[in-house]
Amino acid sequence: MAVFSVATVVAATGIGLLGGVFRWLLEQAETQRAALMVWAHGSGVGWLVPVALVAGCATIGHLFTRLAPRASGSGIQDVEAVWHEQEELPGTAVLPSRFLGGLAAIGSGMVMGREGPSVHLGSTIGAEVGRWFRLSDYERKLLYTTVGGAGLAVAFNAPVGGALFTIEEVTKSFRVRVMLVTLMSTSVAVWVSRFIIPDRPDFAVGPVASPGVGALPVYVVLGLVAGVAGVVYNALVMQLLRGTDRMRLNPTGRAAIIGGLIGLLLWVDPLAAGGGSQIAQTILSGQGLALWTLLGLFAVRFLAGPLSYASGTPGGLFAPLLALGALLGAAFHALALALGGAAAAELLGQSPVPFALVGMVALFTASVRAPMTGIVLITEMTATASLTLAMFAAAAAALFMTTALKGRPVYDSLRDRMLQLRGVPSRTV
Repeated sequence: MAVFSVATVVAATGIGLLGGVFRWLLEQAETQRAALMVWAHGSGVGWLVPVALVAGCATIGHLFTRLAPRASGSGIQDVEAVWHEQEELPGTAVLPSRFLGGLAAIGSGMVMGREGPSVHLGSTIGAEVGRWFRLSDYERKLLYTTVGGAGLAVAFNAPVGGALFTIEEVTKSFRVRVMLVTLMSTSVAVWVSRFIIPDRPDFAVGPVASPGVGALPVYVVLGLVAGVAGVVYNALVMQLLRGTDRMRLNPTGRAAIIGGLIGLLLWVDPLAAGGGSQIAQTILSGQGLALWTLLGLFAVRFLAGPLSYASGTPGGLFAPLLALGALLGAAFHALALALGGAAAAELLGQSPVPFALVGMVALFTASVRAPMTGIVLITEMTATASLTLAMFAAAAAALFMTTALKGRPVYDSLRDRMLQLRGVPSRTV
């Protein structure tokens, strides 16, 4: 047990450092990308700059997956497959492929998130450290899984959310050893990462009052709408992936074309591309966007996220999904005020922020089927605990709707596709 504990601390320190640097570099890339867009709009070359940039970076990102095919996409489904003994532990080639390929693709403005690569980076470090310490196969698998959750915690500066994700979504286990290793790895990783990235919530949100009892049924309706949206979103992700699987075009060329399309989108409106933190922060700052603007951005990002994921470059689904949830919640609030007038404004308030936060939880629940993780994650990322009851109500409604519509959790579907492409028999878990 002592050797295993030391290995856990070493692995957690590794993802704390690597995950912290990964996040810091992506934040710098976002700042530089914004400056480049300002320059491009004032220059003669115009739209060619973002198109060439994102197409080139998507190409680079995909080329890294040639080095390690398991570095493609999110990585969370790979972690789940290893835990369920459907796949073997990966090699160390995943580390440079995930890190450098993710920096290129996500940093350039693809509609993908940093959390998937961060999870897979942590998992791979855990497996490799387990090999260094000559741990058993089960202990290496346990490190692979739990240190991956620590990677998620580092990606969002959300230790409780990262730990809960490991327990609720990946292992679905509350065994003492799993919980102990999860708590150890997460706490060490986040502590180490704070020497690199500031200890502050991902989103700056002002004080939010708890909704009145009369408003709760409206949040339930939002949850039902998010349930439908989540099922459609998951279906679109899988449909575009299957469509690209059937294409005869070279996969790297396909990534370049998709990158070029996202680059053009970045030129038209920077809020429509990227991981989504900028548009989410805009809404959570209380800036009132017109209903048609919210609906337009929602529709564009609803398609751009699955399209970016279909490129096969390293990148996750979480961050774009949370941005979509914020847009959905804000649009729902604006529509309710437009239809209900003064009475709705009195009942629901003028600020879209509560509905944006609850919308993030509801859509996450509908897509991933991890409601407790979603609630805790958003609470930590925004340092806002006054909407817990509304979040529970909306998450329950979203979960009910996805179950009624027979929607599958997105990572279950992605895992089945991954195993099918690798020729590995899929077993129900």
